[in-house]
Amino acid sequence: MSKLFNKIAPIYGMFFDFQVKQYQRVLDEIEKDFSFKEYDEIIDIGCGTGALCSVLAKKGLIVTGVDSAEKMLSIAVEKTKNDDIKFIKENVLDKLPFADNSFDISIASFVAHGLKACDRNLMYAEMERITKKYVIFYDYNDKHAILTNIVEFLEQGDYFNFIKVIKTELKEYFGNIKVINLDKRAALYICKINKNVMKESEENE
Repeated sequence: MSKLFNKIAPIYGMFFDFQVKQYQRVLDEIEKDFSFKEYDEIIDIGCGTGALCSVLAKKGLIVTGVDSAEKMLSIAVEKTKNDDIKFIKENVLDKLPFADNSFDISIASFVAHGLKACDRNLMYAEMERITKKYVIFYDYNDKHAILTNIVEFLEQGDYFNFIKVIKTELKEYFGNIKVINLDKRAALYICKINKNVMKESEENE
């Protein structure tokens, strides 16, 4: 997957400003339901060219961006050079180089739908490990679009299964979920961390 995103990184870079405006709009719209300004440190998993990182940094958060595609990160560093953001080349499916509970929030934007269910579970576990308060996913909801269907079919991810199971999957893993629909085809899935519930779940397996 990193090879693919290294190849298409320049294309993503062309849409950086558009993505920044989109993320800014989304975060402003949900301010009453969830305010990122109330927290200090956040990590963006699969940060790509750093558009979301830039918006979060401008909201006053201490931001770390992680991505496995080196060329994505090179663009991110250049595009956000005026922001105080730390970028690291790592894969969330491996153990990230952060201690438990390092961040108030971990967020992944349009990453989960591209992973198979088994890999999503690995991502959930690692994000939960390094997070104190909330694990958040900004991704597709269950509304189809022809263009999205075509693109996701070509990328050969798990999109078509993902949109059917994501709500149930997250609720089963985290024990709770708040869904904020953002537009016709996307939603914010907010999972509040409860370490005790997760510990009990692991002990019962």
